[in-house]
Amino acid sequence: MKIPGLRSILLFASFLLFISLNTGCSKKSTSTVVNANIPLVTTTGVIINVTQTTAQSGGLLVNTENGTVTTSGVCYSSTNKVPTTSDTKTTDTLKATGTSLKTFTSKLTGLTANTTYYLRAYCINEAGVGYGGVLTFTTTGTGAIVATVSTFAGTGTAGYLEGSLTGAMFNNPQGVSVDASGNVYVSDSFNDLIRKLSTTGTTSTIAGNQIIGLVNGPALSAEFYAPNGQAFDAQGNLYVADFGNNVIRKITPAGVVSTYAGTGVAGYRNGAKDTANWKGGTDSLAVFNNPEGVAVDAAGNVFVADRGNNVIREILTTGRTKTVAGNKVKGFIDATGAVAFFNNPTGVAVDSKGNLYVTDQGNSALRKITSAGVVTTLAGNPVQTTLLNYPSAITIDASGNLFIADEGGRIMEYNTAGVLYYIAGALNAQGNVDGDGATARFNYPQGIAVDGNGNVYVADQYNNAIRKITISK
Repeated sequence: MKIPGLRSILLFASFLLFISLNTGCSKKSTSTVVNANIPLVTTTGVIINVTQTTAQSGGLLVNTENGTVTTSGVCYSSTNKVPTTSDTKTTDTLKATGTSLKTFTSKLTGLTANTTYYLRAYCINEAGVGYGGVLTFTTTGTGAIVATVSTFAGTGTAGYLEGSLTGAMFNNPQGVSVDASGNVYVSDSFNDLIRKLSTTGTTSTIAGNQIIGLVNGPALSAEFYAPNGQAFDAQGNLYVADFGNNVIRKITPAGVVSTYAGTGVAGYRNGAKDTANWKGGTDSLAVFNNPEGVAVDAAGNVFVADRGNNVIREILTTGRTKTVAGNKVKGFIDATGAVAFFNNPTGVAVDSKGNLYVTDQGNSALRKITSAGVVTTLAGNPVQTTLLNYPSAITIDASGNLFIADEGGRIMEYNTAGVLYYIAGALNAQGNVDGDGATARFNYPQGIAVDGNGNVYVADQYNNAIRKITISK
């Protein structure tokens, strides 16, 4: 069937994609368009791995049909706030992305320590120079981030065994959280259990009985189906995305499990979170589809990365649910509320101002949603999957720094200055190796959490272990 206006819709979507790709969290200026035939280029939205003398950036060529690009790269300056190709610049190779877009990576060297730089991408064709937005970053002083990875719990072999942390056995753990006392909790997904790793060095099962099901009640009699993301509220209640059951579960400090929201049937519908809040008549019960990530704000509202529906949901303390952003259709567009598009969002974190941060796995992107529902892309996009490689989970520390796990085998920190650091692991280099930084190896990391001391915990799924990352700066 012919759809009227489809070309116009696609062109408009492409324009919105350009806008979203050119939106970073660092300070920037608006791109200057001199001639419609010059290259349309965006600057990679983050600066990567900044040191005293080096950094990494890049760009994306959007309109390849406007003539042959002869030169591409980034230009930068410590004095010119709108740098041009007359300033210091790199020259980099354009690479195909499998679509009409082309990308390039730029490595900056010879920088000065403790210095603020202004940077933007450029491409040149016969019509002139096209520039991306301007990013601002500051090189570091002495020292660098050192992240040391160790195996916190698990033997590396799939199974179920309690006891000491390093002697315990897990089966594909996928979610992790930390309580106010520093105890670590794990969604032991293929065992269908919630486990506790205590500060005294032992493991125990706090909910579940290794039987797949949807049963509430006393914690050890309750049943789960592939539990995933976790988050605590201020009262010590633990919320779990019960992925296979399509519901959100709640575990009280007294050890009582209930279905906090959802019916157990996969679908997409807002309304009452449970029957106790159902108003009758035309009211409806909320329905989820493979929820994977959860987060709780200071007021007790629960946010859900509703993966199968490609949306971010909120379960209000009033007992109602709503969609914060997304519209069930897979895509990659920055906009407000239901006009924004996601692709299999997997993780969500919330800061003290009510901003949400989402690992948009299918788009290999980190997205931000303001309290007003405005969605922007902070890092990554569907055609640059080496920057973020199918990110699986996200957490936030007390200072507002984000920690991200991606399935490619890396752990990252996205700090409040808008700089992305690869702190541990290496892209597509799976293994089970402890050590510092890029020498460490993970195998399909899924869950991530941070404690009050800044230690990061990772549910390393295929290694059947919980890893700990100690960071010094």
